[in-house]
Amino acid sequence: MQPSIHKHLALAFLILLFSANTAGAQTTMTLSDCIQYAFTKSPDIKLAELVVKDADWQIKESTSLGLPQFSIGGGYQYFIKQPALPAEALGFEAPEGTKIAFQLRNSLSLNGQVNQLLFSNDYLIGLKASRLYRQYADYQLVTAKQNMRNRVTDAYLPPLVVSEYLKNLDQNIANLEILLNDTKAINEAGLNEQLDVDRIQLQLDVLRSDRSNLTRQRDNLLNVLKFVTGYPVNEALEVSDNVEKLLTDIGEADMVSTIDFMNRPEYLELLKGREVQTLNAERYKKYWMPNLFGYGQYQTSWQGNSNLFWIPSSVVGVTLSVNVWDGGTSRAKRERVQIGINELDERKRQLESAITLEVNNARNQYENALNVLENKRRNLALTERIVDTTKKKYTAGVGSSFELVATDLQLYTAQRDLLQAKYDVLNARVAVQKALGQWRY
Repeated sequence: MQPSIHKHLALAFLILLFSANTAGAQTTMTLSDCIQYAFTKSPDIKLAELVVKDADWQIKESTSLGLPQFSIGGGYQYFIKQPALPAEALGFEAPEGTKIAFQLRNSLSLNGQVNQLLFSNDYLIGLKASRLYRQYADYQLVTAKQNMRNRVTDAYLPPLVVSEYLKNLDQNIANLEILLNDTKAINEAGLNEQLDVDRIQLQLDVLRSDRSNLTRQRDNLLNVLKFVTGYPVNEALEVSDNVEKLLTDIGEADMVSTIDFMNRPEYLELLKGREVQTLNAERYKKYWMPNLFGYGQYQTSWQGNSNLFWIPSSVVGVTLSVNVWDGGTSRAKRERVQIGINELDERKRQLESAITLEVNNARNQYENALNVLENKRRNLALTERIVDTTKKKYTAGVGSSFELVATDLQLYTAQRDLLQAKYDVLNARVAVQKALGQWRY
């Protein structure tokens, strides 16, 4: 007996351990959790962060062009056959066949050089442009996060609503199961017909079928949420918020304030891009400005045939270059940049119109959703009174099972419609905040 007890205890321990591991594998997330998770896992966010890092290094690269540039070098040459001319060709009196070499057989040299940019308009504008580009990259990152926040929200709310559908459905199924058992007991006592039992059983089967369909739909919606957030598709994920809590947390939609386009990161991104283009236009407009460089060099060399002679030299100087005429290249570039600026101005006007339309439509949608929600609340209250009255009549033996099943179906429909109306209000509130650039959940 003792070994058998030990086996059972060990088996029970393994089952508990497996159950604990299985439960731990499931992650429950709020909307805020999903958004923060997506910020760390989304490829779009990672790419935007890499652009910011690249912009940082671009600033360093642009700055380094104005710093002193040092270089060192050296070389060695050995002439197997030295270049030479006959002595008489050079007017020297010498024995016939004598040649004068122009290059010593051995040549060893070392040199060091420093170059310094003293003035360049291209450098100054390029440095400004790289800093502006860094700000532009920041706005791109903010836009990417805002888009990701919107996408996660849109993917989070549907499975949340379906989960609450399932809770209501489970409660209705539980109520029908109780009613079915009571009706069977009454039928066995001969106080009602089998038809009453069959009607309730049929309605219960319909609700159970609906539950299976909703469960599969919810699983599909959760997979969409996993994909959007970057969560592993093969791991379990549950949503833990509820519609009422989110409605309270988000608060009322702003229906009165004027539209501030600067709250939209994509608008700021567009303006910053225009600043970068304007700098390019300025650079091409002042192509004639001089470039001034300073340099210094020290060189030493050792030359000779058998004995080497040390020959040092050093030099400092400046170079100045001015573009007098470039064949119209700068003008063509300037005109192209100006066309780009005009395009950005047109896109800016289009974006302002689109944001205005989005805000107006979202506010109208929110007002409609509020009206529908109030109507659905009244409908549910009325349906609950009807169901209560019908149940009392059925219990008293003066009502039919047909009425009972019909009113139960009406109750389920009213509950579902109310939840849908709450979802529409929640979605509309979020839409208003998105349009105004205030969605920062």
